Amino acid sequence: MSEIKCSVERLEPFNDSVYHVVLRPEQDFEYQAGQYLMVKMSDDDKRPFSIASAPSDGNLIELHIGASERHSYPMQVIERMQQDNEITILAPHGESYLVTDNQRPIILVAGGTGYSYIRSILRQLIATGDQRQVLIYWGCKDLSHLYLFDEAQQLADENANVTLIPVIENPASDWQGVSGLVHHAILVDHADLSGHDIYAAGRFEMVGAIRDAFLEQGMKIEHMHSDALAYLK
Repeated sequence: MSEIKCSVERLEPFNDSVYHVVLRPEQDFEYQAGQYLMVKMSDDDKRPFSIASAPSDGNLIELHIGASERHSYPMQVIERMQQDNEITILAPHGESYLVTDNQRPIILVAGGTGYSYIRSILRQLIATGDQRQVLIYWGCKDLSHLYLFDEAQQLADENANVTLIPVIENPASDWQGVSGLVHHAILVDHADLSGHDIYAAGRFEMVGAIRDAFLEQGMKIEHMHSDALAYLK
C-alpha cells in the first residue's frame, strides 16, 4: 500500500447525487479489479471509495462518489477536491477482488453506487477476454439513479456472455423491467446458487441480506466476495 498524491482531472456530476471523479496519480501503483482506495482527509481521517476503473484501463483512476447536501461525509471529499484540485490517497485496499482461477458463472450485484465496484470487475473481465457468463443485477430506488445505464447496457450488448438486469425498487407506472429489491430478483431467477461466484456492493444491510438469503439458496460463503462481509455479524 502506498500514499500517493493525485491531481483531479475531472470532477462533474452524473446526476444530483453521484459525482464522477477521475484522478491522475503522481506515481503508478498496482491494484486488482474490485479493490478500493482511501482518501486521506487528515492523518486520523481516511475515507474509503471503490475504484470504478479497471487495471486494464490505464493509469487514471475513476471514482463514483455518492454525495449531496444530505450526505456530508462524502460531500466533504468532493469539496476538498474542488478546492485543492488534488487529493492524497492510500491504495490499494481490499480483499474482495476478481478471482480468475475458476470457470464458475458470475453474478455481480450492486445497490446504487455499489456499481462502481462491479464496474471495475466487469471491465477487467471484458478486457482480458474472460468468457464466463456474467449477470449484472443493478438495483436503484428509481430509474434516474442508474447513472451509467447506457454504458452498462453497451458493454452487455457488445459481449454475448454479459447480461444486464436493472432492478428498480420504486418504479414509475410505465416501467417494463424488473421491480422490487435487487436480491429478490436474483432469488427468483436462480433456484440454486451453489455454482456461482457472487460479487456484491452496496449498503452493509443490503450485503447482509444478500448473504443470508443466498446461503439459503445454496450459495457457498467462500464464493461470495464483498468487503462488507468483514463488518457483518
